[in-house]
Amino acid sequence: MRWFWIDRFEEFVVGKQATALKNVTYSEEPIDDYLPGRPHYPHSLIIEGMAQTGGILIAQMQDFHPKVVLAKIGKAEFNSIVVPGDQLRMTAKLMSLQSDGAIIEGHVTVNHQPLAEMELAFGILDDSFGDTSFFLPGGFFRILRSLRLFEVARHEDGSPIQIPDYMLEAVRQEAAQ
Repeated sequence: MRWFWIDRFEEFVVGKQATALKNVTYSEEPIDDYLPGRPHYPHSLIIEGMAQTGGILIAQMQDFHPKVVLAKIGKAEFNSIVVPGDQLRMTAKLMSLQSDGAIIEGHVTVNHQPLAEMELAFGILDDSFGDTSFFLPGGFFRILRSLRLFEVARHEDGSPIQIPDYMLEAVRQEAAQ
């Protein structure tokens, strides 16, 4: 099972920035398991949510073909804790992009108040790490659709992004089986 630590995209500008929301609830296992008796949402999962937001921003630039992985946490500063009932807004801004990696600057607010700043470095893996995708195309399409990515993602000129043909073909093939 894959874990996603974001609930939906609120904003997505190709190659620039993405903003995702996370609603923290008591129904999530890490709330009590992380520090029994003091329910809160662990900072490590906030970093993972930002990594997922930034990783999708980076991968979208090549129609989600590259394998993008979190390589380094350059900075992660938090000024409070998050408890059930809070809403996180995670904004990832692309600062640098090369063929083998990228850096994003992340800002997180909780209930519209500053919570954290971070800098994350990503590796973009080539075929020497294997040519198998992390996700099946049809399944990944359904995840991105449920996160409302295709509803909000835009190019800088305001035009919507297109769903990659290989994802649509995978969904068609799955339906035909």
